[in-house]
Amino acid sequence: MTEAPGQAYLPNAATLAAQGGYPTLRPRDAATLLLLRRDQGKTQVLSGRRSDKHKFMPGVYVFPGGRRDPTDSRILVSGSLQESIARKLAYKSGARMTEARMRALAVAAIRETYEEAGLAIGQPHDRLKAALPFIPDISPLRLVGRAITPPGRSRRFDTRFFALFAEEVNLDLSGLRPSAELEALEWVNVEEIGDLKMPGITLAILADIAAMLKISPELTVDLPVPFYYMRSGKFVREEI
Repeated sequence: MTEAPGQAYLPNAATLAAQGGYPTLRPRDAATLLLLRRDQGKTQVLSGRRSDKHKFMPGVYVFPGGRRDPTDSRILVSGSLQESIARKLAYKSGARMTEARMRALAVAAIRETYEEAGLAIGQPHDRLKAALPFIPDISPLRLVGRAITPPGRSRRFDTRFFALFAEEVNLDLSGLRPSAELEALEWVNVEEIGDLKMPGITLAILADIAAMLKISPELTVDLPVPFYYMRSGKFVREEI
């Protein structure tokens, strides 16, 4: 069987064992956004460098994202997730994966992108007490991957990777700015990965995205997407 592109970047069993040692925690919901743009025939993705002060993954480049907040399910949105995305989100997620929780994961990806990179994906409003100064538009999101942090880590996340193209939502990139979470922001060519210090799973998702773009430059929502998790001491990759 041919190995998928992303699998080459996953840590081996020895590395996984050396990184463990903590009590097993239940993974917490998280969401990440791969914001894509096309530039001179190349597709680039926005990544940011985490502060060296962070206890979790200091100094590495990641995509904007973070933990799902309880309030994310109560944030007003425009649009809805496509049915094929909902099916993928529900895969091996149990009865707790309700429509509201799916919507909250999409909101989390957009909210974190605003908090960490200053970009508002949605329409602005003037409601003073709203959680965000805009109404998140979740309709253009694709699901492009899922990964569960291996057991034995100090923190564990069940992360859903969403993606969208900046130009399809007329996103104003002039608002792009670093933050306390992501101190430096870089546009990285998805086919030229490895120039920045990135976690293995981030590199794996990027490699998978590069392969998906060759099949479908528009990243159609019905493409199979990778799901990475640990089983019997090693990473397993499923397609969902």
